[in-house]
Amino acid sequence: MIVAASLGTADLWMLFAIGLILVVLAFLAIAETAISRMNVVKAQTLAERGRGSGRLLVRLVEHPERFLNPVLLMVNVLQTVQAVLTGILADRLWGVVGVLVSIVANVIVFFVLAESLPKTWALLHTEQGALITARPVFALVRFPPLALISRALIGLTNVIVPGKGLREGPFVSEQELLGIVQHAAADDVIEHGERELIESVIEFGDTIAREVMVPRTDMATVTRDRSITEAMDVAIGRGFSRVPVVGDDIDDIVGVAYTKDMMGAERAGRGGDSVSTVMRTPQFVPETKKADQLLELMQAGKFHLAIVVDEYGGTAGLVTIEDLLEELVGDIRDEFDREEPLHETLADGAVRVHGRLSMSDLNELLDSDLPDDDWDTVGGLIFNTLGHVPSVGETVDVDGYRFRVERLQGRRITRVRVTPLRDREDDREEQTVSQ
Repeated sequence: MIVAASLGTADLWMLFAIGLILVVLAFLAIAETAISRMNVVKAQTLAERGRGSGRLLVRLVEHPERFLNPVLLMVNVLQTVQAVLTGILADRLWGVVGVLVSIVANVIVFFVLAESLPKTWALLHTEQGALITARPVFALVRFPPLALISRALIGLTNVIVPGKGLREGPFVSEQELLGIVQHAAADDVIEHGERELIESVIEFGDTIAREVMVPRTDMATVTRDRSITEAMDVAIGRGFSRVPVVGDDIDDIVGVAYTKDMMGAERAGRGGDSVSTVMRTPQFVPETKKADQLLELMQAGKFHLAIVVDEYGGTAGLVTIEDLLEELVGDIRDEFDREEPLHETLADGAVRVHGRLSMSDLNELLDSDLPDDDWDTVGGLIFNTLGHVPSVGETVDVDGYRFRVERLQGRRITRVRVTPLRDREDDREEQTVSQ
């Protein structure tokens, strides 16, 4: 009663404005959360069902930057106005102490009623929230002064921090998108296999040819002076449909012999001819070629095998469409694949891996963050850390893991045992405490 008596007409109007702003901010919070969580397919489904505001919702979802920037601008303006009005009203009623108290109370009230509560409701009732707010938000976005100011401020932002992404509006990074996918899998919105496939597609664009190629030391080749019959025996014996043809050495790839071409030539009685008579022109790509670009290039050029060359023009390896697809869907095994697995988990918690296992796969296997700046494989890590060709039984410790070379093939590391050292350190600490 004391407060009511001290309130003048202007104070009552300010109090009414503060309450109205609170309601509008809650509404905009629902709109921001609900519409942002909608996708085009879901919005189109709602529109086809004849749900109210469905068509307007589709238009908003198709271009999220067109509604999100004005909405965020409106939220910012209303929050500023509300804070000023609250401060003025508190100062007139209770002085400086009242202003300080009102700031704390205002933060708590507006956080709960205008942020947390409406956004939580929007998360639980996304479709309903999006349909309820679509028409008012669409009208708000088309309000000329607000749209003009929003574009002007975005233009100012682009002047300060140039970038195409700012002109196109809000966006999420790959890491944020991966986090969304992981949360969706944890909430059983998508299956575990779907999560892995989505993550593979996202990471595919950052993969380069060097990371997926068959290294030159593992390439099966034939020399151009071999006969068609001899070359076909090599291809069929290894289960390959294509085999590179070399000239002077492995760095001189002169062609690619197709098994079907060699079989046709042999059936025509030309098995004794040189394989160079049936080989086709090889395709070369740099080892830094992005995997997604390479897959697109192979599809457009209608070739399934490419020779990967390093910065000096030498042969680094070869890559096939199958290698690229395996990056997306996992290993594709057939009756000719008899190689040992790239990794296996041992009973004592250690893992045994092949030297050519990629560091990204090892980090995923161990849930670790081992360095991979200057090398791509486990063998590369050991070579670069030791600084020399290792011998069987030699070990190296890196970031809490011990790498022990168990098998060599020439100078190639073919089998490595990886043991976590942290477990041993924990055991020592427990023993010390018990003593």
